[in-house]
Amino acid sequence: MTDWILDRTFDSSSGEVRWAALGPEEAPPVILVHGTPFSSYVWRGIARALAQDHRVYVWDLPGYGTSAQYDGQDVSLRAQGRVFAELTGHWGLSGPAVVAHDFGGCVALRARLLHGVRYSRLALVDPVALAPWGSPVYRLLGGRPEVFGALPPDLHRALVREYVGSASHLGLSPAALDRLTAPWCTESGQPAFYRQITQNDQRFTDEIQDRYGELDLPVLICWGTEDTWIPVARAHELAALIPDARLRLIDGAGHLVQEDAPAELTAALTRFLRTAP
Repeated sequence: MTDWILDRTFDSSSGEVRWAALGPEEAPPVILVHGTPFSSYVWRGIARALAQDHRVYVWDLPGYGTSAQYDGQDVSLRAQGRVFAELTGHWGLSGPAVVAHDFGGCVALRARLLHGVRYSRLALVDPVALAPWGSPVYRLLGGRPEVFGALPPDLHRALVREYVGSASHLGLSPAALDRLTAPWCTESGQPAFYRQITQNDQRFTDEIQDRYGELDLPVLICWGTEDTWIPVARAHELAALIPDARLRLIDGAGHLVQEDAPAELTAALTRFLRTAP
């Protein structure tokens, strides 16, 4: 699947966002939101499967993938939630379903709770949603951006590949690892990698964590049982905070469930999207 191309653009408050839409225009809309340090590429197989029955919207968040990267760019979770609200307005969607992974979960939750974006239903896949979060390595990288940003390119590339690869329990294919790390290994991508970590702060989940009980829509929580980035115990904690949330644990999958168990995740999402509220 080397032909994953986002062929449209949107000028957001945090720079140009690249996006694409798959599936019949008249079909029910579904928006897929990626996390960090990934891109819409992690959704490639699932997006194509869901597009059989849905109009699927995929996008690279500002600072990620093929979207804009530049000095001084605001790529914080606060900014990403705002951009998501802008983008849903640009698409003119009425009550889309949303599927969000990793810190994309926080982005979707902030857009819903703080910006009033309406969804028909919400699926959260190993989301960043509960404090505390951020591994020791994550905090180390974010706390020394000037040091790591000055690494020789070969050392930076090795660090990024090791870090991204650790999100999978089963191990990423060489092609997937190359595609996911390539945006961070350019002249603009190296500082962008550390910029996004530095700007992400727990206060952006603290601002909304006490409001999860306000969610008044069907919510599915999917979690890989072998997630070493965010332990599976958080799945149970989050499900207890959201009224009537459904919990689906995916055995043998790590944090990148899309790569470790795509068939199981696709089946869970398809069932959820087809189930009556």
